[in-house]
Amino acid sequence: MRWVILWLLSALAAQADGEKTGEFDYYVLSLSWSPNWCAREGDARGSDQCDARHDHGWILHGLWPQFHQGWPAYCRTPEAAPSRRMTREMEDIQGSSGLAWHQWKKHGTCSGLSAPDYFALSRQAYEQVERPKVFRQLDATVKLPASVVEEAFLKANPTLDRDMITVTCKQGYIEEVRLCLSRDLDPVPCGRDVIRDCTAKDALFDPIR
Repeated sequence: MRWVILWLLSALAAQADGEKTGEFDYYVLSLSWSPNWCAREGDARGSDQCDARHDHGWILHGLWPQFHQGWPAYCRTPEAAPSRRMTREMEDIQGSSGLAWHQWKKHGTCSGLSAPDYFALSRQAYEQVERPKVFRQLDATVKLPASVVEEAFLKANPTLDRDMITVTCKQGYIEEVRLCLSRDLDPVPCGRDVIRDCTAKDALFDPIR
């Protein structure tokens, strides 16, 4: 009986440690429309990200290692955690240092990279995507299907095909645009569990304040 208990404790400890770092097939780059997040929950939290002085539009939610089916998370890594300075330096594109820290802890640890290299790669991925300017020109909340957002990104980024991008919704709002990228950040087809387009025909889209 004792060896069974010890085996169970060992198995639970292994699960708690997370998966092995560096083992994944491709990345998902997730971009969030900040005004919509603020309308859904950020304003209620009093998040500094939602302060008008920041002028946030599409921000980097994260760069996520992904399997062709499923994804790793909270991986075992020998790399040191990021410093507060590192996470603060991501605020301009991620909205908050707290988000940057969470993304490292959940996803960056699975990349096989050091924290500085993971954040540098995340910034590179974010900056290489052309974010359609039309959304920054809105002066009032509109209702639109997710396909309009997808078409705008496809037009602005000719190297993307329809199977490399998906648009999600949450609580009646357009939530995120997710792009699938290779380890070298080239566009690649997404797995079936990533391609789950929002089907709402009148999702809300808030303007930048």
